[in-house]
Amino acid sequence: MRKAVLAGLAWAGLATVAFGQQTKPATPSALDKASLEAYLRHQFLIPATVQFSVEEAKPSEIPGMMLMGVNLSDGGQMKQRVEFYVSKDGRKMIQGKVFDIAESPFASDLKLLGGGGHPSLGPANAAVDLEIFSDFQCQYCREAAKTIRANVEKEYADKVRIVFRDFPLEQIHPWAKPAAIAGRCVNKLDAAMFWQYHDWVFEQQANLSVENLKQKTLEFLNGKVDTLQLTQCIDAKATAKEVEQSMATARELQVASTPTLFVNGRRVVGNASWPDLKRVVDYEIGYAAKHGKPGEPCCEVKLPIPGAK
Repeated sequence: MRKAVLAGLAWAGLATVAFGQQTKPATPSALDKASLEAYLRHQFLIPATVQFSVEEAKPSEIPGMMLMGVNLSDGGQMKQRVEFYVSKDGRKMIQGKVFDIAESPFASDLKLLGGGGHPSLGPANAAVDLEIFSDFQCQYCREAAKTIRANVEKEYADKVRIVFRDFPLEQIHPWAKPAAIAGRCVNKLDAAMFWQYHDWVFEQQANLSVENLKQKTLEFLNGKVDTLQLTQCIDAKATAKEVEQSMATARELQVASTPTLFVNGRRVVGNASWPDLKRVVDYEIGYAAKHGKPGEPCCEVKLPIPGAK
């Protein structure tokens, strides 16, 4: 009798499926990692070759919303992290950045910037920090370096500090990272000499290669620094961790190209002309005079058009 009842229940279940009376599938939720990935790949045409990972949902600073971090990678150096705020039922989500009006609008970036150990030029207490993420093999970085070196020190010697940060794009520039490691070695031996090396590398960019970089570097610096110590530092890649940490910071800041500058945290992407860059520097100097030097970085220089890339 019991077997007959069970068989009847089983048949009823099959009949329900057969006649289309089954329960509808659950509504897709952005809190489900697979559903969110499928949705975003479809929305932004993200190819399968791009690696995609979704972080665990966690409470956000917005009441009633959860924070979902999405990480994209090409499998190499280029990485990007995007944040979405998702309603607790998983139905609605917002892409954007949350600002706390009680803080600097650039607080989150400024927490990643600053700190010592990077080659710098100018007073530590300058009103403006101009921090540049650069690549010694990048042509646009060479032009930006010329602009900065020709104008900043001359016009703002006591007001602006230049901070050089390495972000070599290894996938397309094979000798950029070795040049960054060598530059850090020079900086350890003689901080002032780094800037001569900096200018020389950019000037000689077309003549340098993976094969001749070390030899030409040693020839250029012969008699200017301790050659033996420099050779040992380069051979041991003693400064590689410094370069890699700078690269990691760039990724956390979502720096996607070089050069990228931060003027007291204000993001300026690309090789800006001197009049444009000067306008930003002058603004930050004026702002610092009235409000003090900001403790955190700023925004990109873009027109305020919603959704503009």
